[in-house]
Amino acid sequence: MEKIHLKIDKIKYQGVSWLIMLPGIVLFSFFVWWPLLQSVRMSLYRTVNIQLVEFIWFDNYLTIFRRTEFIQALFNTLSYTMWSILIGFLIPIFLALIIGETVKARGLVRTAAYVPNILPGLAAIILWTAVFSAGETGVLNILLSHLGFDRQSYLTEEHLVIPLIVSVATWRGAGATALIYMAGLAGINPQLYEAATIDGAGIWKRLRYVTIPGIFNLGSTLLILQIIAIFQIMFEPMLLTAGGPNNASMSLMLLMWQYAFGGGTMEFGRASAVAVIIALILLVFTALYSIVNKRKVDWE
Repeated sequence: MEKIHLKIDKIKYQGVSWLIMLPGIVLFSFFVWWPLLQSVRMSLYRTVNIQLVEFIWFDNYLTIFRRTEFIQALFNTLSYTMWSILIGFLIPIFLALIIGETVKARGLVRTAAYVPNILPGLAAIILWTAVFSAGETGVLNILLSHLGFDRQSYLTEEHLVIPLIVSVATWRGAGATALIYMAGLAGINPQLYEAATIDGAGIWKRLRYVTIPGIFNLGSTLLILQIIAIFQIMFEPMLLTAGGPNNASMSLMLLMWQYAFGGGTMEFGRASAVAVIIALILLVFTALYSIVNKRKVDWE
């Protein structure tokens, strides 16, 4: 009899748990899974505007794989990812360490680091457009001219445009990410630093053997989230360069938008195919992260 009561209590507990999760599951399904499934379906059709006209299997995928702008956009997106890891991943960690070591006016420094994150996106892009402007009023050109450098058009240089766009995106988000790292650093036991100092460890050894292991799990999670975010970059290259020069800053998300809305042809089937490809690539990254993270946990 007692076992029956335990089973009933367990069923009630699970039922209440599912009822609590049900609104979130419904909303997640409606706003995430349903659009994703519709994108997969649309990618298999020839479309006129958003109307499904003819089922053509994988012709949309084969067509975009043959297009040079897709190969260029894929290469550019991987380049965005590489530069984002080099710039956007390391700077917030460095910024968090600097803020953490600041003794005076720490709150002011923390607020100043976070301010770019609260600026409206369009205002931030207009600001950086003025900075990189090739004209006489370009802020960067004015500053460099005092150092004897010639005026340049930075956003029209193919080898500079992606690092500059990543720098702009990093400037906007580094402060918020640094605050997350600061929370992770605050969770490290101070006694570990004291023990390392007593053992004669300098700042670099404390960083290597105490700080980095202490925020490794947090850093790996933020890394995969950053890769997912940078793979979907569209706003910055759209407004700063419109994908130019010569598609040098064209990302997969911007290409998807151009297929759907930019060229006047409204190729929603091909745009959906690009969206599905992006989702599959990100799924692979996420799976690799899960495998590596699981192996690390098993080793520990």
